[in-house]
Amino acid sequence: MQRIALIYGGESSEHSVSCVTALGVFTAIDSTKYEIIPIGITKTGRFVLEPVNQEWRLEDFPEVSEDSPELLLPLGGGELRMTSGISLGKIHLAFPVLHGPNGEDGSIQGLLQLCKIPYVGNGVMASALAMDKVQAKALFRDVGLEVASEQVITRDQWEESKSTCLARAKKILKPDAFVKPSRSGSSVGVSLVLKEKDLEAAIELALSHDQTAMVERRVLGREIECSVLEMPNGDLQVSKAGEILVTGRPFYDYEAKYLGAGAELVIPAKLSAKDSSALAKAAMAAFRALGCKGLARTDFFLTKKGWVITEVNTMPGFTPISMYPLLFEASGINYQELVEILIQNGFGEQELTEESAD
Repeated sequence: MQRIALIYGGESSEHSVSCVTALGVFTAIDSTKYEIIPIGITKTGRFVLEPVNQEWRLEDFPEVSEDSPELLLPLGGGELRMTSGISLGKIHLAFPVLHGPNGEDGSIQGLLQLCKIPYVGNGVMASALAMDKVQAKALFRDVGLEVASEQVITRDQWEESKSTCLARAKKILKPDAFVKPSRSGSSVGVSLVLKEKDLEAAIELALSHDQTAMVERRVLGREIECSVLEMPNGDLQVSKAGEILVTGRPFYDYEAKYLGAGAELVIPAKLSAKDSSALAKAAMAAFRALGCKGLARTDFFLTKKGWVITEVNTMPGFTPISMYPLLFEASGINYQELVEILIQNGFGEQELTEESAD
């Protein structure tokens, strides 16, 4: 039986989201075909053997226990072992469901490659590029996708001259703007700034989550997302689109995304055939521009002038009620089928790597 390591948790602010995602994937994996090894990463960065808890709910903020037995990953290849020396056998495939820094930014992917463990999803480069909103937007511009205008402020620039940075940021603030960490997810550290006096605090908050903050002009339009899935034969399938309707909140923030606070997901979104076709083409263009593999969720606004891309998420929320799987369920691929396709895709990448090595 093939052995799959389900890797979850992590040091980022999205630790609990990852735990709940792991529960969904764990439940969906066919246990008659695969042996699942649950590898939790604690908030301090320790890799431990911890069973997925069937009682985890996001509103309870679950986390990986620091008391669980620690694991040693097989750098250079070999078997997964506990620090006590007990072998857990060779891992045939890893399924990382980590969000945020050190999980979704290429770090875990690089570690798995050093351990010679094939894995589900995006590689080092695509993960790193998509995680960095500034770099991703530059690539989107290069392939002709519309993006919002922005000013980029680094921590060094902020510390050297706040006044200069604020002067640049105010050029975007007409009439309002989002301030975001360049590398973060789930809207953590994001502020909608409506008044000039709130700009400094918003930049401080963003820089507390990353070395770079992005002050981005607010795009007005319908907030639309679609999922992209790479099939085992390499073809890309784009899901039906979903629309996010936010009520009672200034924008689609963490609470709205994960705790059901003031957001409604409309699936499928009501779009004309022309808009649907243009969205699918833009989603595939963004996927390919970043060099994505396996899966990604693409986020857009539909404006009077057409589609504006905001970001690509290479490890989107993946619980059974998250946007990515819901969009594919509406497109005819249920959650269990989706997980199996991603697993087969991961094994396919392993075969391609082995062939290139030969």
